[in-house]
Amino acid sequence: MRIFSYEELEDAPLIIDAIYKGGSEGNIKDDPLSRLLPRTSNQGGFRITHRADDPSMPAYVVIYTSFSEIEWPDFLDMENGVFRYYGDNRKPGRGLHETWKKGNLLLKTVFAWLNENGESLKKIPPFLIFKKAEEGRDVQFLGLAAPGNNNLPPDRELVAFWRTNKQQRFQNYEAYFTVLDTGDEEISKKWLNSLVYEYEKNIEYAPRCWRYFIELGRLGVRALKAPKVTMLRKKSEQIPNTVEEMKLIQFIHDYYINNPYGFEKCAIEIMRLIDKNFVDFDLTRPWRDGGKDAMGKYRIGTETNNLHVECALEAKCYNQNNAVGVKEMSRLISRIRYRQFGIMVTTSYIHEQAYKEVVEDDHPILIIAGKDIADVLRNNGIDSQSIGIWLDSIG
Repeated sequence: MRIFSYEELEDAPLIIDAIYKGGSEGNIKDDPLSRLLPRTSNQGGFRITHRADDPSMPAYVVIYTSFSEIEWPDFLDMENGVFRYYGDNRKPGRGLHETWKKGNLLLKTVFAWLNENGESLKKIPPFLIFKKAEEGRDVQFLGLAAPGNNNLPPDRELVAFWRTNKQQRFQNYEAYFTVLDTGDEEISKKWLNSLVYEYEKNIEYAPRCWRYFIELGRLGVRALKAPKVTMLRKKSEQIPNTVEEMKLIQFIHDYYINNPYGFEKCAIEIMRLIDKNFVDFDLTRPWRDGGKDAMGKYRIGTETNNLHVECALEAKCYNQNNAVGVKEMSRLISRIRYRQFGIMVTTSYIHEQAYKEVVEDDHPILIIAGKDIADVLRNNGIDSQSIGIWLDSIG
């Protein structure tokens, strides 16, 4: 991983996953983005840099996120190159498009250009995604992104929805982007400067992936996909590691401690949050150890033209010091027939030996451990304050 010092920022290129160090003065001047990128402001999560020849038009846009706002769970799916971002109207008191930096208005405009296609594509600014790094004001570059995503229908890529805060209702956007595969190309300062100062020449210096997008629109999108390497996850990687995550999982465990079979319904709803194509789950008989079976289907295709793959689900509402062992995993494996797969959902973790047998023997088992549950819930806007309401709604 490349690390650029604060003194190097003015000449540093943008490299995927590189760290850009902040300053040491202890004030807003330490912000690395305003030093790294031409004419970029030094604060805010949504930073629009405008063209010098036409200040009404965006040159490029920086999206900076901490991924830690529970109410606004921005999310990067690294395996598929999908970035979900919540707009900049995050508090009541203003209209959807009346934010200070006009971020939501730009989102509306950019997605309209995307759907108009043709010459409108050339108006779309590149989006540069950064996240807060571990130390001070340091940032990490996550990639060059284009609006929209080919895994979603156009009417789902930008959606306005209502939220309530302090008894006041307001709207914000949920927007989806595709992180583009830049290959071995760095994003040069020459391109960024040309976007601002010599816009008509910028395409000469643009990365290939951006040229494809500007020329072909959705058809030219090449996502940066980074499939996970198959590995055994340790206990520490399966259980919650933040206070908020621990509260979520502890609440679920306590909620079902006297109703172990009820956790089965919860597990099914968690799978539906993970992927809406999990359908038609039927509960079967309970086991003596507090587990319970469910058989379901995973839908492949469209709602009107599809096929279904069967899956078996087991749910274990254990405390985090009680692992799902070889016995429980073997029982799930034994239930899987030809062309089926299994799902193990637990508030705890999978014992090393059981996990090893699943991976080494290549069993088609999807493991959803405690940390996975917490991640799924937070990515769907469910936190330790609202988890009780969500569980009550399951019934």
